[in-house]
Amino acid sequence: MPCQTYQIKGVKNLRFAHLADCHIGSWRDQKLRDISLKAFVKAIDECLGHGIDFMLISGDLFHTALPAIDNLKLVVSKLKELKDKGIPVYGVAGSHDYSASGKTMLDVLGNAGLFTDVFKGEVEAEKLTLQFTTDQKTGAKITGIKGKKGMLDRKYYEQLSRTNLESEQGFKIFLFHTAIDEIKPKELERIESAPVSYLPRGFDYYAGGHVHYIYEEKREGYGIIAYPGALFPANFAELEKYGRGGYYLVDNKDGSTSCEWHPIQIKPTFNIEIDCNGKNPKQVEDEIKDIISKKEFINTIVLIRVRGMLEAGKPSDIGFKDIFNMLKQKSAYFIMKSTSLATSKEFQEAKVDSDSVEDAEEAVIDSHLDQDKTPEKEKEMIKDLIKALSAEKEESEKVADFEKRILDETEKIIEIK
Repeated sequence: MPCQTYQIKGVKNLRFAHLADCHIGSWRDQKLRDISLKAFVKAIDECLGHGIDFMLISGDLFHTALPAIDNLKLVVSKLKELKDKGIPVYGVAGSHDYSASGKTMLDVLGNAGLFTDVFKGEVEAEKLTLQFTTDQKTGAKITGIKGKKGMLDRKYYEQLSRTNLESEQGFKIFLFHTAIDEIKPKELERIESAPVSYLPRGFDYYAGGHVHYIYEEKREGYGIIAYPGALFPANFAELEKYGRGGYYLVDNKDGSTSCEWHPIQIKPTFNIEIDCNGKNPKQVEDEIKDIISKKEFINTIVLIRVRGMLEAGKPSDIGFKDIFNMLKQKSAYFIMKSTSLATSKEFQEAKVDSDSVEDAEEAVIDSHLDQDKTPEKEKEMIKDLIKALSAEKEESEKVADFEKRILDETEKIIEIK
């Protein structure tokens, strides 16, 4: 996926890779976790083959601040390969590998000389002054701001002193881990973001992370702003849309900069999408099986999405067990389904006209129960569970104690009732 070539001032003959959102350790299922790890290994191997001068990682190298030992060992081994070949890795922490204590596994990698955190600076008179990290081989000047959960990194941008950053000469790169208002895709419109004016102007390349979509553009006054997307999709919707992840390979030659998105494909994906409007569960099941019968799925990730309103029955009545068995017999590597966009005429949300929360809850419960067959004690149990799960954390209560209190109360209700 090549992008435009842009005429900008800077050093000559420079090549680097831009990765983001590797999310090592993200998937719960071991098969998908293995693919995520293999994607990281393949990306490093490819970048070594491309002869890069350095690598950028724009946050969320790991999915948590304290990754599993096996995952950490693999990442360390690949970063050491880069170091042994004289290829430094520059980056910032993301919203996932950030921790409230301020310490992350990236600090350990930094102490080992495998990773350089470019978020460096000091605050004076409520102004954040960032420092540049200069790549010794190319002279490229790199800085950036780390990401935090809930857009808590906004304060850094609001305090940022831009004068020294914008007046600095040479080829400049800014790493960031946040969404930008003006270039945010529609499907992510609800995600917290910041205006592009938060970024310092006059940099040659802005290496973005956090939003898992593939995007690049030359923006007046800013240079190239790029998001490579996740190195491997992190959820059903991303797998469905992209089927794979990737990274940007960026070249600056004779004052011109160009970038090209390189896909990382570990396993092929196949999407099955069924419109269930006017159909019953058996018809939907037969339609899916008909599609499966016409194809082999050797080592393929199969994604099944059902959407629309069933004429009769519920989405849970669709025979997914038989469908999964059929796909396994055809050597599918992994199978996922989503019925979140499917509804049923038999289960419509209750319309309640009441100013009382208690009355509204009771009306909703009654609308979804079989009034003739559901025992009164089960109705009372549901009400008690709603009440227990609605409890709020007390001001002085620790999170662990609060969770234990809710769990104990829930178990007590179920056992007694």
